[in-house]
Amino acid sequence: MNLPTRVKIVEVGPRDGLQNEKQVVPAAIKIELIERLAEAGLPAVEATAFVSPKWVPQMGDNTEVLLGIRRKPGVSYPVLVPNLKGFDSAVEAGATEVAIFGAASETFSQKNINCSIAESLKRFDPVVAAASALEIPVRGYVSCVVGCPYEGAVAPEKAAEVAKRLFDMGCYEVSLGDTIGVGTPASISRLIEACARAVPIGKLAGHYHDTYGMAIANVYASLQLGMAVFDSSVAGLGGCPYAQGASGNVATEDVAYLLDGLGIATGINLKALAACGDWISGILQRPNGAKAGRALGAKGS
Repeated sequence: MNLPTRVKIVEVGPRDGLQNEKQVVPAAIKIELIERLAEAGLPAVEATAFVSPKWVPQMGDNTEVLLGIRRKPGVSYPVLVPNLKGFDSAVEAGATEVAIFGAASETFSQKNINCSIAESLKRFDPVVAAASALEIPVRGYVSCVVGCPYEGAVAPEKAAEVAKRLFDMGCYEVSLGDTIGVGTPASISRLIEACARAVPIGKLAGHYHDTYGMAIANVYASLQLGMAVFDSSVAGLGGCPYAQGASGNVATEDVAYLLDGLGIATGINLKALAACGDWISGILQRPNGAKAGRALGAKGS
């Protein structure tokens, strides 16, 4: 079995993890969370989203957060942008990497961003062009790559089509999002095989939610196929405001523990990461969703 020797983890807790929280999380807490994650060795920490606060109130402090971070050399702080207006605001606040997002489900696309898949991708052409002119890297996301809360199962070929469009547009990497967490190692393997025929495997990332408890198994299945980049969220924070019942992202602590056990390098200090997960869970007054984090905390490690 040829597993990668090194894996990059993209921490999405401060954005994807917090966007669905009912209580408003103060900007100072978000900034401290981002800085703690960077100090724990995460090479990429998704900081915020430049979306309308009308739709995602939790991200209304995006400029304050991005301007407030003490940036650690070598760490990237991507931000989500839905359109050119969001991109311009992000650049004004000092963004040095942005992410755009499409969906593999027409109904989800309409519910999430009020337009068709084709329209959403067309909307991103000027964003990528503007980013390219400023030499700002663009990452792409595809939502609902395995299943949709409205349409049910999604064909791997459909996800591959959207991934290819984002890659051809200029995204340096495309993250495949199992938004409602229905994937299994078999369906995720079919997804990756289809997508890897359209986009090089080295340019694909896995973004798995843990609704059915399959996320860590799906990470392992992806590793076996050569995937070496994964999105995850400290303490398993997350959910999706447009996907009812979807639980959090796979916990960063659990992914890091798996990779450490496999002898795969990540650069992450697991002890510092677990402490960060305990801290933010306490702040939010919710159980820590990371099994490895809870176990390490119980041991006092």
